[in-house]
Amino acid sequence: MSDPLGPVTIGAREIYDELQKVGGKVDGVSVKVDGIVSDVADHEARIRSLERNRWPLPSLAALFGLASLIVAILSLVLK
Repeated sequence: MSDPLGPVTIGAREIYDELQKVGGKVDGVSVKVDGIVSDVADHEARIRSLERNRWPLPSLAALFGLASLIVAILSLVLK
């Protein structure tokens, strides 16, 4: 029976070296993914902060509108 690789022989050392290269590349990708995850968390925190700081504006507008309505009704009733 003939060898499917022909005259090429691959030893344990070649396999180990390639696994080391692949492992290094995977570690590099892992570092990049961790950086992206931390960036997303930072963006989400900043967006949440902006949302927290903006909610009083519509509430204040509603309160001023309600106060204006009450003043208008009282001025008609007390006239």
